[in-house]
Amino acid sequence: MALPSTIFKATLQISDIDRQYYGEHQLTLARHPSETDERMMVRLFAFALHADEKLNFTKGLCADDEPDLWQKSLTGEIALWIDVGLPDERRVRKACGRAEKVCLYLYGGRAAELWWRDWTSATTPSLPSGVVLAGRDEAVKALTVRLGGSPMLTTIKGGSAEEVLAFIAAALDRQAHDGDSRWRARAAFVARLDDEHALAARREGARARGADDAAADDYDVGHA
Repeated sequence: MALPSTIFKATLQISDIDRQYYGEHQLTLARHPSETDERMMVRLFAFALHADEKLNFTKGLCADDEPDLWQKSLTGEIALWIDVGLPDERRVRKACGRAEKVCLYLYGGRAAELWWRDWTSATTPSLPSGVVLAGRDEAVKALTVRLGGSPMLTTIKGGSAEEVLAFIAAALDRQAHDGDSRWRARAAFVARLDDEHALAARREGARARGADDAAADDYDVGHA
């Protein structure tokens, strides 16, 4: 006889300043017998980050063709697909084909790191810019405004240096795809501070010769 799911109740009070969303949600979570407490809490965390009146938990582990959470439009189209765990490439591609936006929440420490490594090496291109920028529209907009303004030092925070570099590359790639490749053509990624100093020196030398952009011509931004 199959074990029944365990039912949990949760009350969330959301004050999301970035999205201008405020509300209280009375939630019911069904934990499948094979689901760990960690996974269930990640599902709850994902709901909190994307809280909306139309966002719902699905059958989860009981249904292979459904995500852990989804948000549908009034016409039944999937506006947001949220998966928790370490989905395989086929599932991610299927989700991208069915939903307007797909968000993945990984967990599991070393296992999650290995998943990320395998995913980036298995996809062509290595990681589409749309995947990197999913759920980060406001951050992309802020970066674009910064790039188009007066020169200034900009700090971008992320979970790792690789994540930040991937975000910048993907944002520049999207901008170029939209018809504006100015910043991608002038961008350079450096791995060490010494490399940055050398690049700056080349630019200063080029500026002295009256060719402001020549120092950047040899560098291509990496694609996410």
